[in-house]
Amino acid sequence: MTKKYNMRTRMMLSLTISVSIILLTILISYLLSPANLITDFTKKSLSPNLQHPFGTDWLGRDMFTRTLKGLRLSLFVGFLGAAVGALIATVLGIAAATLGKKVDSIVSWLVDMFIGMPHLIFIILISFAVGGGIRGVVFGVAFTHWPSLTRIIRGEVYAIKSCEYIQISRNLGKSNWYIARKHILPHILPQIMVGFLLLFPHAIIHEASITFLGFGLSVQTPSIGLILSEAVKHISIGDWWLAIFPGLILVCVVKSFDNIGEHFRVLINPTSANE
Repeated sequence: MTKKYNMRTRMMLSLTISVSIILLTILISYLLSPANLITDFTKKSLSPNLQHPFGTDWLGRDMFTRTLKGLRLSLFVGFLGAAVGALIATVLGIAAATLGKKVDSIVSWLVDMFIGMPHLIFIILISFAVGGGIRGVVFGVAFTHWPSLTRIIRGEVYAIKSCEYIQISRNLGKSNWYIARKHILPHILPQIMVGFLLLFPHAIIHEASITFLGFGLSVQTPSIGLILSEAVKHISIGDWWLAIFPGLILVCVVKSFDNIGEHFRVLINPTSANE
């Protein structure tokens, strides 16, 4: 009799595949030799072959190496941006729900303002304000990706702060900081982790987007956005591989992170084991 897998088992399998794709991409990017990025005009604009699976660019550089090393940098920038964004969301979400109506009103106003502003425009403005480069992109991504998670955390904290154990702790004279650190934060930690994982793909996409538009990382810094931006100038002459392969790799990695976030959200729900 064929074993019937429940949803949790299928989720674990999909989660394992997604994590493996990301780890394998990062590992291979470290193993690839930087010598593949040296300009060699005798190999310029080669179509994909066994020696160069993603072909070469107009300077004879191996596109497989450029793509994976550029993606590694994009992952690093996306990780920092998502981590800082999740931290901001956690602090503001807890503050809004525990420090009174005035603080709640201020946080709600900030959330509405940031949600109402187009992401790309805000990222570009913040990036310029802090000096551009990697730091500018990280701050730009972080300061525009916290509002939605802040609302979720605020709602979670409001739901649990009236619980009996919170009231007992308050009656015992514990401070708001103690209650937030010992009782509230452990309870909302799964939501923070899920929020961080779901922020990650958005951060990577927005980093690639503003770099593609010329407002992100410098041309000396390899990233997926820069690779795709350069590919646009050469794809019209038939070098289709310069855009197709980096684009597909970006989509696969972003989708893997999205799957990890969605599956983790389901897996931390105990009722999913019986579905």
